[in-house]
Amino acid sequence: MKRLVKLRFPHEFRDPALYQQALTHRSAGRPNNERLEFLGDSLVGMLVAELLFELHARADEGDLTRMRAQLVSGAALAELARALALGDLLRLGQGELKSGGHRRDSILADAFEALVAAVYLDAGWEACRTCVRQLFAERCAQLRAPEKDAKTRLQELLQARGLSLPVYELVTSSGDDHAKVFDVACIVERPALRVPGRGSSRRAAEQLAASSALEQIKELIANER
Repeated sequence: MKRLVKLRFPHEFRDPALYQQALTHRSAGRPNNERLEFLGDSLVGMLVAELLFELHARADEGDLTRMRAQLVSGAALAELARALALGDLLRLGQGELKSGGHRRDSILADAFEALVAAVYLDAGWEACRTCVRQLFAERCAQLRAPEKDAKTRLQELLQARGLSLPVYELVTSSGDDHAKVFDVACIVERPALRVPGRGSSRRAAEQLAASSALEQIKELIANER
């Protein structure tokens, strides 16, 4: 068992067993951090949402949702876990050790969430809240709402003008399974448009078609003035 090491983490554990459990992957046996990760996921999401709500007073619900998703994604939490050197402290089974589990995003993100839950169980709500706010304050303050994707922007433009929403039709797909190409059409009733899009996934093709349709509609609107 690894000795208790002081984390680069804004909490001093009173119960070393909670700390150890939070850093124990299921491959190392029981007790492990799976249940703690479940609780920590909710705690991180709620506390980050509260912080964003306070710091971005002009952001609407959609903006806040996108910002929270960006901050609590597996990749973002894994990056934070690396900054805290959690990978060096994880308890892993031999298989995970050999395959580099201490570097894997999913394992690092789960350990971070488990550690937040451990803080909550170790010292209560206020200690957990203080800890999460300290870890995320700078990230939340610097974050800007990511731009809405083309499909969302097209939908909002049409809705604002009282027009029907676009329909996306899969025209064809071709190529081997590992290199498929999808051709779709974005169909708008008013103004009457059928705009093609091609991508390596159906979603990517739809986004490209929506982007082209959006530009065409904006040009039509500008010409109306």
